[in-house]
Amino acid sequence: MYISKVSLVNYRNFANAKFLFNKGINTIIGENGSGKTNLFRAIRLLLDDNLLPSSYKLDLGDFNRSLGDYRGHWIIISLEFSELSDDEAIQSLFVHGAGQIEGNKVSKATYNLFFRPKADVRFMLSELEEGDVVGLNEIRNDITLEDYETFFTGKSTADFNDPEVYKNLVGDFDNVRFTYTYNESSFGVKIPHQLSVSKEVSFTFIKALRDVVSDFHNNRTNPLITLLKSKSNNINKDDYRQISETVISLNSRIEDLPDVQQIRADIKNTIKDAVGQTYSPSSLSINSSLPSEADKLLQSLKLLIGEPGETYEGGIHELSLGGANLIFLTLKLLEYKYQIARETFANFLLIEEPEAHIHTHIQKTLFDKLDFGDTQIIYSTHSTQISEVSNVENINILGKKENYAEVYQPSIGLQSSETEKIQRYLDAVRSNLLFAKGVILVEGDAEEILIPTLVKSVMGVSLDELGISLINIRSTGFKNVAQLFHNDRIRRRCAIVTDSDHAIMDTTIQDGDNSRLKRIKRRIERSAKKGAERRVDLDTFCNGNEWVKAFYAEYTFEVDFVEAGNYQEVKEIVDIIYTSENKKQAARKELDSDKVDVFGRRVLTMANKEGKGWFALLLGKYIYSETILPDYLVDAILFAKGTFSRSLLSDILTYRAKKNFELDNNLDFSEFHAVVTSYISEEVDLATLLSSYEAVDPSDQILCILRKLQSCSNGTRKT
Repeated sequence: MYISKVSLVNYRNFANAKFLFNKGINTIIGENGSGKTNLFRAIRLLLDDNLLPSSYKLDLGDFNRSLGDYRGHWIIISLEFSELSDDEAIQSLFVHGAGQIEGNKVSKATYNLFFRPKADVRFMLSELEEGDVVGLNEIRNDITLEDYETFFTGKSTADFNDPEVYKNLVGDFDNVRFTYTYNESSFGVKIPHQLSVSKEVSFTFIKALRDVVSDFHNNRTNPLITLLKSKSNNINKDDYRQISETVISLNSRIEDLPDVQQIRADIKNTIKDAVGQTYSPSSLSINSSLPSEADKLLQSLKLLIGEPGETYEGGIHELSLGGANLIFLTLKLLEYKYQIARETFANFLLIEEPEAHIHTHIQKTLFDKLDFGDTQIIYSTHSTQISEVSNVENINILGKKENYAEVYQPSIGLQSSETEKIQRYLDAVRSNLLFAKGVILVEGDAEEILIPTLVKSVMGVSLDELGISLINIRSTGFKNVAQLFHNDRIRRRCAIVTDSDHAIMDTTIQDGDNSRLKRIKRRIERSAKKGAERRVDLDTFCNGNEWVKAFYAEYTFEVDFVEAGNYQEVKEIVDIIYTSENKKQAARKELDSDKVDVFGRRVLTMANKEGKGWFALLLGKYIYSETILPDYLVDAILFAKGTFSRSLLSDILTYRAKKNFELDNNLDFSEFHAVVTSYISEEVDLATLLSSYEAVDPSDQILCILRKLQSCSNGTRKT
């Protein structure tokens, strides 16, 4: 038995979210604040018996903020279980509780938590005439959290993620249509929480490892004490009797020490001298309180540990953060092993961000080793090392939006052969694309090295600040990865950046061509043909998918870079690449040419001579704010980013103003800076901001870049 689906409606940052899980190890990926902890909290509300009873009384902060006014709405948390065993006990539990009977046995089961208005409120809502908005508002105005109850059901068949199902169950607030009764066969029958599924399963939650030392100092959260308590109940009294008698004897010997008795007498005499016989205590003793009971004595034990490669053993507080976290995690896993030994119907282990302060090799090894066979494990993480070794079919990705989060399953709708290719491809570097807000796929080292440098130098912000991951495919096989980005899978923008490889010269073989020139022409012609075929193939692949788009260099990255006007940057490395003065002069002259067959052949010759990766590293030292971003790269970046906040656009323009003023201190940007303030406070629009900048520096390339943004997005959103 395993959790196959979790549905969350109006719960915390999930307005309407569906998580799909498989048997074995599952991974939740998401940036900070995307809702990983909230998901685990929701599961715990249904399966964790260690939660305090007060946890089930939800509060205002548990309602999703996108609701606006929570009053009258419901929070729905629904778990679906699959592959229930044929065991008579578990079949009995679910037949009478949460199961859906198919034939003679239960194969699926649901367990739901509704946080809903109490019966009297629901009845008043059901009495409203359809469309009575005034009456609805009057009732809602009087609703408080005290009018809410927590209600558990099982045996539901409804899809709670369907908005129409929500309207049928909770009500249609827009059209004011509410009912008091509901279909139990669809929405589930009531289950008393004291008879809940949580009492029949083994469930362990390991929270994010942030303050381990504090947890070890707290008897309630110390995992060592939890383990010792569990064992103390199994101690054989006969085996322990001798130890207990020895402890009692030791207490007596400590109390009888002459120094202890002397201090006792001194205390007694001092009190008598101070307040007299009448007000002095009638008796006074100093007792040794070493526990003689088995459970208490075990709990007094302390854990001493030595770091790897060291002989010294110290307390938890003396360990490194990584060492302390690893020990904490180990003890919680042992606690879990003790739990599953008691033959429960199902075993669940939730681990929140295990990567905290733990070395990357340990992260990967931990994930690889943690497999208890009959246990469903769910990790949450933002570690690329863990996501690298995660099965892409068992991943749920959280996408953070304004006031809510979306959930993506990257393998939905893909064939097993396609997911296998993706699985092999997603190493620790490339798995970054699972975390990014936008992705740019490139085909080679030159793009991987130079595009981040270009963006930072020209726009003043890094690709990381833009939320964009740039991934080097190291080939033109983009489709294997780009298919992840789809309305059914990961709903994030993916820009494919590749070369068209148009011929930079006439490839017709002439009578006077020597053998070397003929080879060059044939090679260029073959590349142009492949480039044209690739373009048709990619355009067909992207057609109809709003999340993926291809952007093409007309020739190659290096040629288009020079064609954009960046010949001076390439000339800066001529002296590094060539030693002959004649070749240096020839290279500079050809790079100054306005003919693509001249400067194009030269820059490609230089790149091939050094290797494109090394060429890009050399060139990267001479990228400045004046360097021109090729047009197709601008389009790719704007597509991958999607929307730009007012503050981000202001930062970009302010950076450009600063850089241009450094080049020419006659430029007066004072009025522009005043407009920036008005733009951030939404007093003026983007067109006004750009016009203000253009009045000072009309030739700056940033104007062309942002006017492209203005034309394609028609505005910005507020952060």
